[in-house]
Amino acid sequence: MSTEPETTEDAEPGKPTGGAETEEAQGDAADAGQVSEAEAELRAQQAERERIEQRKAEKQTPIESGTKLSGKAADLLAAVRAVESGEKPAAAVFEEPAPAPRRSAPEPVRRPQQVRRPQQVPAETVVASSAPAPEAVQAVLRVLGEGGAPETLAPQVAEALGEGADDRLRADPWQLLRVAGVRPEQADGFARALLGAECGPDDERRGRAVTVWLLEQAALAGHTALEMPALLAALAQRGVPEPDSAVQDAIAEGDALVFQDALEETGAKAPTKQDSEQDDSEEDEERPVRVLVGLERYALAEESLADGLARLVNSAPKQDGSAEEWEEAAAAAQGSAGELLRAVAGHGLVLHTGGEASLAEPAALLTAARSLGLRAWAATHGPIGRTRFAALLGSGPDDAPDQGRSPVTTVSGLLAGLEGPGRDAEGALDLDLLIVLDAPQLDVETAALLTESLPDGARLVLAGDPAVLWSVGPGRVFADLLAARICPQVASRRPDPGPLGELVSGIGIGELNQVEAPGKEVVIVPVRDAGEAVHRAVQLVVDSVPRAIGVPAEETQVITPGHGGAVGTRALNTALKERLNPGPGRFGGFDPGDRIVHSPVPGRALPGRVVKADAEGLHLSCEGEAVVVPKERVEQSVRHGWALTAHQAAGSRWPAVVVVLPGDAAQALSRPWVYTAFGRADRHLSVVHGVEQALPRAVAEVPAKPRTTRLPVLLAPQVDGG
Repeated sequence: MSTEPETTEDAEPGKPTGGAETEEAQGDAADAGQVSEAEAELRAQQAERERIEQRKAEKQTPIESGTKLSGKAADLLAAVRAVESGEKPAAAVFEEPAPAPRRSAPEPVRRPQQVRRPQQVPAETVVASSAPAPEAVQAVLRVLGEGGAPETLAPQVAEALGEGADDRLRADPWQLLRVAGVRPEQADGFARALLGAECGPDDERRGRAVTVWLLEQAALAGHTALEMPALLAALAQRGVPEPDSAVQDAIAEGDALVFQDALEETGAKAPTKQDSEQDDSEEDEERPVRVLVGLERYALAEESLADGLARLVNSAPKQDGSAEEWEEAAAAAQGSAGELLRAVAGHGLVLHTGGEASLAEPAALLTAARSLGLRAWAATHGPIGRTRFAALLGSGPDDAPDQGRSPVTTVSGLLAGLEGPGRDAEGALDLDLLIVLDAPQLDVETAALLTESLPDGARLVLAGDPAVLWSVGPGRVFADLLAARICPQVASRRPDPGPLGELVSGIGIGELNQVEAPGKEVVIVPVRDAGEAVHRAVQLVVDSVPRAIGVPAEETQVITPGHGGAVGTRALNTALKERLNPGPGRFGGFDPGDRIVHSPVPGRALPGRVVKADAEGLHLSCEGEAVVVPKERVEQSVRHGWALTAHQAAGSRWPAVVVVLPGDAAQALSRPWVYTAFGRADRHLSVVHGVEQALPRAVAEVPAKPRTTRLPVLLAPQVDGG
């Protein structure tokens, strides 16, 4: 691989300034007259959670001194704003890098630019808008003022606490911890200002609130639950004098659920006849268990997911096409594509693994299934993946199968009813086969919604590369299913081609190899410090890659480990904007033509560009669709997008990618991170390299951080033969 790009001219480095002063547009956002994607998705999730809770109620219950804020309310506001903007991650109590905190979903106005078949959101998903009423915000504002907290937090507090938010906050000031970015010490200061002498570290309300806060932080790190010892230790570190009582109070109040999961003994030998004869005499011996505590929403989603997967595994799929027709289609396919067709022919749930080249196999399955008369659809993590997969089928992403065109959607669009086949009279997706690509990006809530939305007799194929980063949201669904081995698994034998394929494949097995790159497919650019890293990254995007590789700046994506710091996405985007689209940033720091990434709901990143700004809000074009983000939501949901994190980039690919690894990024690197970042490049990869030996060490020695989940335990008793 090359060690220096063809750069003869000295491009002036951008100077990160933190953004220009903004002038917000006048007026409220106009009603679009249709359901936005974010709102439709939230409605679908709420309806599904109601169904999950109903099923849960029918099942047996599971076994069972702060100081004031340095006198500055601005410190609290700054902490919240830093988390919302991505400058700082949410509290890293249970550390795992995440691209953004989970926050209330923005409500953009989604305007398709092309006429599509009308899609109806199921009646049961229709709910009122989640925006708090103005009078509720005013009531909360008064309480915040009494406690010395920033009044600008009132809308977030009102939304987080719901009806009667002001009374709830006054009765329990530590409920302020429900707002993303607020830390226990800041909530302590607010509580002391409101309660005076009543406030103390041993307050039961504080213990409960900190327990919930810690479980939320664990969810940000990917855990669906925490083992009891880990939770108790974290509570003690946060100054809770009686951690066990705090957990019990949270459970009694319904803020958390407790579980006892039996553990399999590791390294146990296969049972023999003699072992079986001794079973009766050992009945009284207790099996080892682990006690877990989790938030209700993730616990119920994980149980619902296990139910749905068991239903798929244990039921016979609908017979469309004869066995001979399936076998004929499998024989016509090559290699592992034929294996995939044979597995899907006789099973309701199938897993498929492989890299980018392996996408040809789900494409062959989709084509064959449709030829056999199945209502077959594919869903990708994001719109870029949707466009790429549709290209494999020879048609566009917006086309519908009954018009002889490609049945490819995004997962979010499918669940919201804005894309795909719609739903039948019973509320299930109107399909026979669903192929979900980018499956490692499924968190437990999204996966539960998908499985519960499938009709009886449907087939589900989860396909993806197990070496990439896991989902932003909690859970490791695809990895847990692969480990559980409850259904057929088909591993693709198609290697990713060329020097880039060779490099990324080596990273996947823990080897950072030097590859021959005669076409400058891989270029390493050494740097000494953060300033040089920013300078080189900008120079590559603006000059070197377009000139030497032939890929324009608008098709080149920069990827870096985090949002904050001297070489985070914020600093890089500021420098890139100066060179590629300078402007005053009159609307929330944005100008027409700016490259952006829009997050309509947590865990989703939609690349696009700014079209204009007016009284309605910020007008974006995201992969061919018009989106209007209300001005009050811009700061929370839109960022510049010339530079992204690897989590934001997952599920997408670009012709050229510049990965920036500054010296302070060593601790953030892992094998999945490097694999994901390097694997986003189609034709060219430049690595701005300032971490020296930390890069090969991360590839060889730093696997994915473990996540605590219950899915494997939940699946075992529900699957026949499990």
